[in-house]
Amino acid sequence: MKIVVIGGTGLIGSKLVKNLRERGHEAFAAAPSTGVNSITREGLAEALDGAAVVVDVANAPSWEDQAVLEFFQTSSRNLLAAEAAAGVRHHVALSIVGSERLPDNGYFRAKVAQENLIKASGIPYSILRATQFFEFVGGIAEAATVGEELRLSPALIQPIASDEVAAALTEVALAAPVNGTLEVAGPEAMPLDELVRRLLRATGDTRKVVADVHAGYFGSVLDDQSLTPGQSPRLGTIRFEDWLAQSTAAAGN
Repeated sequence: MKIVVIGGTGLIGSKLVKNLRERGHEAFAAAPSTGVNSITREGLAEALDGAAVVVDVANAPSWEDQAVLEFFQTSSRNLLAAEAAAGVRHHVALSIVGSERLPDNGYFRAKVAQENLIKASGIPYSILRATQFFEFVGGIAEAATVGEELRLSPALIQPIASDEVAAALTEVALAAPVNGTLEVAGPEAMPLDELVRRLLRATGDTRKVVADVHAGYFGSVLDDQSLTPGQSPRLGTIRFEDWLAQSTAAAGN
């Protein structure tokens, strides 16, 4: 089966393409570097010719509020129109757990807009919402840094390894469309401030983490439901400490 992965050269996309090829499918990594641009539509019709499934894991080059909204809206409209013309039978998109609960976050608003376009398209679809990736915890730490302190909310977060997001996407892409939303999360919920403390301890960073219920998370104030999944999510099995140990060892090699 031919499956086109939009954003197929990125963190999740490259893992997904590898997984699908190992299952014996014709997986095409669509990205500007491979001649496919979902914004300009360059190469889009050719890439989708004969495709049964399209998986959209593309990310915006700019996260400024208006720019990210325009990216996801334009890219999704172009993709969905090209899929309708090509007879694609299943549109799969990766989104974020809690998107609709944090309207002050411009990136989350853009993902909700993307989801709404997919739902209204008439193309059979599956949306997989994932919690934050382990790989981005360092970025969360840097965004929270003020001098030698990191001010972070103690609200719960349930992060996940990107390998397990790609594994879940693989299963969703190969299954029938659910015409709805699924969730995937890590095995353990923990306070956000504690998550970052674990990262700093593992990396020998001596900066102090301060728990602050008013601390913003990319523009939003959190509660325990903001970044955690609802009922019956698919759960990964890789714990953050195990991922950290493996990543540290890999970096050392």
